[in-house]
Amino acid sequence: MKETIKKSLHSVWLLFMLAPALSMAQTKNVVSTHRVFPKIDKVMEFEKALAAHAQKYHKGDVHWRVFSIQSGPDAGGYHITEGPKSWESEDARGDISPEHQTDWNKSVAIYLTERQSAGFYVYSDSLSTIALGDFSDKINITHVFPKMGQSDNVVKILKKLKKNWIASGVTVAVYTSSSSGPSQFVLVTRYKQGLKEKSADFRKPFKETYEAVNGEGSYAQYMKDVAEFTNEAWSELLIYQKDLSSK
Repeated sequence: MKETIKKSLHSVWLLFMLAPALSMAQTKNVVSTHRVFPKIDKVMEFEKALAAHAQKYHKGDVHWRVFSIQSGPDAGGYHITEGPKSWESEDARGDISPEHQTDWNKSVAIYLTERQSAGFYVYSDSLSTIALGDFSDKINITHVFPKMGQSDNVVKILKKLKKNWIASGVTVAVYTSSSSGPSQFVLVTRYKQGLKEKSADFRKPFKETYEAVNGEGSYAQYMKDVAEFTNEAWSELLIYQKDLSSK
């Protein structure tokens, strides 16, 4: 009897010790994106086929949120976000079924141009001011590309920006790219109150708030740091298309 109790306690203790590692291993903080560009004269057919595909094949960890890209170099395209998921679930997914692939190729891809892009991005809780799953219908994506070897310094810039976002009430989800071309940080501003948040008079001026939380003269240093540690940055406006997304 005593031996049985000992074994039971040992099992419980082992499970307790392993729980944090198991939890970390299954963290769903990864999203994948796919950008596609329909033929100009086939947009209606494309949207109908995309909606049917998303709602049939993309549920759970592979849930799709579809956005139309309103501005920037990819304007006119569609931004498909899959997830959030874990790397482990991506491993377990395996090959997409022939039926799934055939539906995409014969029902959706026939309306697309050859232009496309795809990538993986990992959500950073420590740099964000909003939870991964707290979405909005209107977003601004800013792509920030650090210079080679300067990612840690860009993280320092973002940590100071986070203080400014919190003080200003700006909701930003920050992601880092993974195996997806040049290293980049993706800053997704979620306009919870709509595009009126973009108005110059909606919040206090950026410089005023930044120096209030980071100290006098910090704005000038911020501008120097951006020039020294980043290669470029560009932004775009996207609008969520509920009817085209997973249900």
